[in-house]
Amino acid sequence: MPTFVVMESTRQKKISRVIQRELGTYFQRNVGLYAKGGMITVTQVRVSPDLGVAKVYLSIFAVPDKLAVLKLIKEHAWEPRKYLAHERSELRVTPELNFYLDDSLDHIDRIDQLLKGD
Repeated sequence: MPTFVVMESTRQKKISRVIQRELGTYFQRNVGLYAKGGMITVTQVRVSPDLGVAKVYLSIFAVPDKLAVLKLIKEHAWEPRKYLAHERSELRVTPELNFYLDDSLDHIDRIDQLLKGD
């Protein structure tokens, strides 16, 4: 039985790039609200086919508790969504933002440490 891979449409990819860029700017300007002294990077955005929901993957650095920062971002998800709605008028509907922790860089760092023997 063949396996089908669902490809993102050109529109989805464009919207994903716009959201990633704008949320990157938002978190750069407002990092103190969520992670004082830390850094938040938007690593990837995936938009649903109906453009109503966006999965936003974040890397969070230089904070003692990444999950607490992610929880705070989720609790205040309306703030970056409001920012996105005001900054990007070409979006007919501002998608609902679901935030997830992207810990792939942590895994890479851990593998690198293991290979070096640290």
